Parts: sequence; C-alpha cells; structure tokens
Amino acid sequence: RGCQLSERDFGHVCRGVAESRSLAQLNLNLGIVSNINRVKQLAEALKTNRSVQSLFLHGSPLTDAGLALLNPALSIHPSLVALDLGDCMLGDEGINLICGLLPPDGAKSGLKELTLSANPGITSKGWGRLAIAVAHSSQLRVLNLDYNPLGDQVAGMLAVAVASSRTLEVLDLEGTGLTNQSAQTLLDMVENYPTALRTLILAENNISPELQQQISDLLSEGEEEEETEAHEVTAREKNPWICQNNSSSQMVLMTSGLGDSLLAETEM
Repeated sequence: RGCQLSERDFGHVCRGVAESRSLAQLNLNLGIVSNINRVKQLAEALKTNRSVQSLFLHGSPLTDAGLALLNPALSIHPSLVALDLGDCMLGDEGINLICGLLPPDGAKSGLKELTLSANPGITSKGWGRLAIAVAHSSQLRVLNLDYNPLGDQVAGMLAVAVASSRTLEVLDLEGTGLTNQSAQTLLDMVENYPTALRTLILAENNISPELQQQISDLLSEGEEEEETEAHEVTAREKNPWICQNNSSSQMVLMTSGLGDSLLAETEM
C-alpha cells in the first residue's frame, strides 16, 4: 500500500500472486499499479490465481482502459468477493464493466463488497446503470460511493435500488452532494418498504441532523426486530416442545439461562 516498487519488483509480486494458492487479500492501494504495463501484469496474475478474495486498487490511475484490461480476469475469478476501485479515474465505460461483476439473481456468484469512492468522471447515466445492477444483484452487501458528486437525482435512483435489493446492508453516501430532498426519499424508503439495509452513511451532506437521526432510528429498529425474531426462531429449533402460540412460554425461555446463552452467542 503506497510502496515505491521498481518494475522488476512489481513483476516478482505478480508472479507470486499467480503462483499462490492461499493469498486471500491483495492490497495495491495508492498508486502501486501506476502504468498500463503493470495493469497487464496484474491481469495475467489474476487469470492464474484462484485464492484472492479481496482486491484493493484504491488510488490507482486505472482509467476505463485499464479496467478493460483487468475485467476478463476479474469476471472469471472464482473467489473474488470484494473490490476497491475508489479514486481510479473511472467513467461510464468502467461502470458498464463493473455491472458485469454484479450478476442478477441466479446467474453466478459475484461481488459482495464494492467501493467506487471518488470517481467524479462517472455521470448520472453511469450511476443509473449501476443502480439497476444493484437492484438485481443477489450477492452485493456493501456499496461505498462516498465523495462522488451524485446529487439528489442519483440518490433517488439508489433509493429505488436499495428498496429492490434483498442483500444490500451497507450504503456509504458520505460527501456526495445530497440535500434534505434525498434524505426524505431515503427516509420514506426505509419507513415504508422492507429492506436489508442496516447502515446508511450520510455525513458531510447538506442534510439536517433531524432527518439523519430519523433514518438511523428506523434502521436500528429494523435490526433490533430481526435480532429478536432470530432469537425466537433459534429457541424454537432447540426446544420444539414449546407451544408456538404460547407467548408467555417463549418469554420465560428467552429470559432463562438458555436465553442468556443464545444472546451471548449472538454477541460473539
């Protein structure tokens, strides 16, 4: 991360990546992949590698052309689930490639975590394309879009995507030029539609603290309700003799020693 590697040493690293059967995370953030030749070497290494689960290229001057060289290896990689392409000088062509890494329900495995922070070259058309892919992805759980000039229009598209997604749990919209208009749309979405979303980051936007707090409270309530339901389901599975219609029996169980052990397991 941020290392000054010679061309020879970068080549050694890529050969190591290609040969490794156990490497799970590869962090090349902050300019290590600094030219097109290095992009080509990394792409060749990833075609052979089968173990990398997380690839971080934040702050690399990839551009759409560089991502096009990487994309064939990324799209067939059997283990990759987390990709950081923040501050990589991407545009709409790059977004089209990234959407291919978010396959629709039932198609194939895809990314679970995607970071696209600080890529101001992407237009509202590109973000709209991404929103559609997110809505239909059966895998994505974390999406970081902080420090992009999204504005209220794009935020509205993302709200629809979040409401449609059954998996997205974290959305980072810090510093994306949003106003109370966006916040109200997001609040309506969280309040009126079932969603998997648990964390929504809205810092450094022109949004009132009151609206941010309302959204946070609603997300917290949803999480608490899910935890309660999960405890009750686990209790019934471990004790099938409990009458499901007898709420007092369930309440006693959840406050007994067994209930405490379930809570401890959840907290761990």
